[in-house]
Amino acid sequence: MRVDLAYGADGLVVDLPDDRTTVIAPVARPAVADEAAEVRRALREPIAGPPLRERVRPGQTVAISACDGTRPQPRHLMIPAILDELDGLVDTGDIVILVATGTHRGNTDAELRAMFGDQVVDSVRIVNHDARDAASLRWMGRHGKDVPVWLNREWTDADVRITTGFVEPHFFAGFSGGPKLVAPGLAALETVLTLHDAARIGDPRATWGVIEGNPVHDDVRAIAAATGVTFALDVVLNREQRIVRAFGGDLPAMHAAATAAARAAAMRPVAEPFDVVVTTNAGYPLDQNLYQSVKGMSAAAQVVRPGGTIICAAECRDGFPDHGSYRDVLTSAASPDALFEEISRRAETVPDQWQVQIQARIQRHARVIMHTSHLNDADLAAAHLERTGDIAATVRGLPGRVCVLPEGPMTIPYLAGE
Repeated sequence: MRVDLAYGADGLVVDLPDDRTTVIAPVARPAVADEAAEVRRALREPIAGPPLRERVRPGQTVAISACDGTRPQPRHLMIPAILDELDGLVDTGDIVILVATGTHRGNTDAELRAMFGDQVVDSVRIVNHDARDAASLRWMGRHGKDVPVWLNREWTDADVRITTGFVEPHFFAGFSGGPKLVAPGLAALETVLTLHDAARIGDPRATWGVIEGNPVHDDVRAIAAATGVTFALDVVLNREQRIVRAFGGDLPAMHAAATAAARAAAMRPVAEPFDVVVTTNAGYPLDQNLYQSVKGMSAAAQVVRPGGTIICAAECRDGFPDHGSYRDVLTSAASPDALFEEISRRAETVPDQWQVQIQARIQRHARVIMHTSHLNDADLAAAHLERTGDIAATVRGLPGRVCVLPEGPMTIPYLAGE
């Protein structure tokens, strides 16, 4: 059985045993015929509340929040559509686009041009949010379950605040998009650390597809509600990262509709666990580093038997990456067991520990082998991971039933009845 795995920009084809392999992919969804027109429709025919143009008055200032370069958001379609709606109401000089980096690094000029297009970069001010720059943050009070909230001043001080994103299942926040474009996207480091502390991440409800009762998403939702979003715009994408449908309007109703569409396409029940699960991180840009690839491991962990094997194909062209604290935390203990126990006991959260906490939990449950083009054996050994240069040969050497998630976290399998 030849299976095309989403890997880097070009994909990876593997030949797996026909008699014991099951492929699980999202429901095939064609892109809309005219993606730009679909985005305009969502702005003019929102799920709830008036159209965007009716929410804006002449002379107002506008802040637009957008995903950073690790996300496949079609910013080149979504942002120009918003700017067109604002034309004649708001001066371009009164608009700022905020790259909702959370704790990630800022994007370079070349990356911004690839993300937004030259015309947007050359005509509208774009600012990379910096969670560690106190001067750029404003105190907004405590919200949710006692979360101290600082947000980007350019966002809080704008008259009109517009979130833009895309919705897919998320491995501890339930679903992406919507309120996450406020916090953690535009929040201070201390706010992010609280939202990602060991207790919240360790809660069994902090998982794929769960929003209500999820301690992470409950607080994220509370922050967005308390601090105010004028209009929210999200899209749902297919495997080719093309728009299937766009959703706009009041944030709660818009996000509920978008998550329902994403859930129907992405979450797939299986009857029983598998011995081996081959997964990916959905290709570039999602698989550009090991940190992001924990999501692919987590998708596989939902249906691998205890003691089974996960094989994760992720290009990792950006390494661990070198920025952030993920590598330092990951290599700070001798084993996944030691990491998990140490993080679980922490009273204070360290940046990026949440990714290590989830990775360690997965590795306590199953063996994890990586296929990657940019991390060597020593790198992976330091990360407590094994390596394979030939996925097919590794699978053939392992007994039992095999599951393949060719799009990784774009498909979330779960055991029927759970």
